[in-house]
Amino acid sequence: MTPLALALLAAPPADAPAPFARDNLVAWCIVPFDARKRTPAQRVEMLKELGFKRYAYDWRAEHLPTFDEEVGLLKKAGIELTAVWFPANLGPDAKALLAVIEKHGVKPQLWVTMGDPGGTGQADKVAAAAKVLRPIAEAADKLGGRVALYNHGGWFGEPENQVAVIEHLKLKNVGVVYNQHHGHDHLGRFPELLKTMGPHLLALNLNGMTKGGDKAGKKILPLGQGELDVELLKAVAASGYAGPVGILGHTQDDAAERLRDNLDGLDWLLPQLAGKPAGPRPTPRTLPKKP
Repeated sequence: MTPLALALLAAPPADAPAPFARDNLVAWCIVPFDARKRTPAQRVEMLKELGFKRYAYDWRAEHLPTFDEEVGLLKKAGIELTAVWFPANLGPDAKALLAVIEKHGVKPQLWVTMGDPGGTGQADKVAAAAKVLRPIAEAADKLGGRVALYNHGGWFGEPENQVAVIEHLKLKNVGVVYNQHHGHDHLGRFPELLKTMGPHLLALNLNGMTKGGDKAGKKILPLGQGELDVELLKAVAASGYAGPVGILGHTQDDAAERLRDNLDGLDWLLPQLAGKPAGPRPTPRTLPKKP
């Protein structure tokens, strides 16, 4: 692809509203979720070609040995390491991640999830979750970083419970990262949840959203392919949220193609927030062609 074609591909609409401006978008779930299985150098090159200035790092055990290399390449390319998927403990993997973060002087959010924290009632569960998270938050604070509670289903995936944990902790560097693809059960109250999370919301990851999509093989859709996408983006814009906005990979397609599908979909959706005609819906590269 020519440099001009790449530049045009990366160019957002001229009137893209905050927080959906291209420089605010964060590429997410593109390390283990990539048919091409890119190396750190190839991944950073892909991010540059697509125009991303921010990146959230997810990983499996086989990726950790090259995390140091990846962070160095990101810094050289001027791409912010916005967040790192982080264990709900301070075991060997967590310490390896923190060592690289400290070495490079970067300050990513640590995205942490967990299962049911235990306990027989709400107060017990809140206290149990807070007990697990406190040492992680304290370790992050020593490096100037923050912890974001990541919704991934179950008790811990309910924003009201996450806010209760944050209020119990009373630590200034703990907040929420909200993932639409894990929030299909929240669709009827999404604007209300934005208000609940608002003071604590550190990041928001978008997804093409259709009612009941998680139960119909449509849990992960490119932006613009969900029947509720315009409505949900309008709610985000109206909420006043201005933090990082994640663009999701999370499939076993070529990660570059999936990211392009999401960028195309977002570019198609944004004019509609201002009441402009939709125009032709983009045809995703990573979804089966309709007969």
